[in-house]
Amino acid sequence: MAYNPGMELDMGWVNGAVVDLPAVNRRAATLLTKRTVKKSWQAAWLLRAVTCIDLTTLSGDDTVTNVQRLCFKACNPIRQDLLDAMGMGDYGITVGAVCVYSARVKDAVQSLKQAGGAAIPIASVATGFPAGQVPFETRLKEISMAIGLGATEIDIVISRDLALSGDWGKVYEEIKACKAACGENVHLKTILGTGDLGTLTNVYKASLVAMMAGSDFIKTSTGKEGVNATMPVGLTMVRAIREYFHKTGFKVGFKPAGGIRTAKDSCAWLALMKEELGDEWMRADLFRIGASSLLTDIERQLYHFVTGRYAAAHQLPMA
Repeated sequence: MAYNPGMELDMGWVNGAVVDLPAVNRRAATLLTKRTVKKSWQAAWLLRAVTCIDLTTLSGDDTVTNVQRLCFKACNPIRQDLLDAMGMGDYGITVGAVCVYSARVKDAVQSLKQAGGAAIPIASVATGFPAGQVPFETRLKEISMAIGLGATEIDIVISRDLALSGDWGKVYEEIKACKAACGENVHLKTILGTGDLGTLTNVYKASLVAMMAGSDFIKTSTGKEGVNATMPVGLTMVRAIREYFHKTGFKVGFKPAGGIRTAKDSCAWLALMKEELGDEWMRADLFRIGASSLLTDIERQLYHFVTGRYAAAHQLPMA
């Protein structure tokens, strides 16, 4: 995964950001229809999508058993007979990472070792996910605790109240402190909570500030907001990533999350990355999809590609 060292906060750059909503909506609408992939090309894109999934369980009723099942599925995301039929059986396909609450990181570490997937990254949500409405010192302690338990990636949430009041300097300082708590060996993914930010201009500004503060990834949402990952929001954020890269030379990843449930959705998001940022941003080190149920539909579509019929529910193991 690329490392973004960040830069000094440039308020001139941030304050000068303006998003043309009608233009964004027009461009986003064409992305859903302009590029389609079929047959073997679609199967290849779906396998690529699998490798970019942050396979997630973030429920109040998470147990050790849930995490064990999640981790086994992370190591074996697609049935072996399907991979063999597509000539991909020896490629060691796994998901991009597993994502759990900090209290479940230890379970994830043990489960991945048992399943033979110790190399799969473990992402932990932190900083009072999903609302972030806890004292800042507590948020920093949660980051340290998750890393101590074995997390290799940290997904933090920004203080949306600061963003809505335009206190970008404070947002920058908080993210920068979280980056310092992560150190150089743990990657920081910053959740903007775009459904709470009100306007696409705020989304663009939040994206810039997060990247300036050193975020290695910027992420759309927690999955708990009323509105999560939408194509206009995604387009706005990847344009910010592109501008930041052109001005600084630092590559920052992108992670849409929330409401991405179908194989068709995953192809649309891959198309966005290819169109706006290029092939390099279609790989797990710069692109992730936060999802819990998406993998089931992708496997179902690949089953159809191989056999010509759709699988019954009991034929595909749950994640």
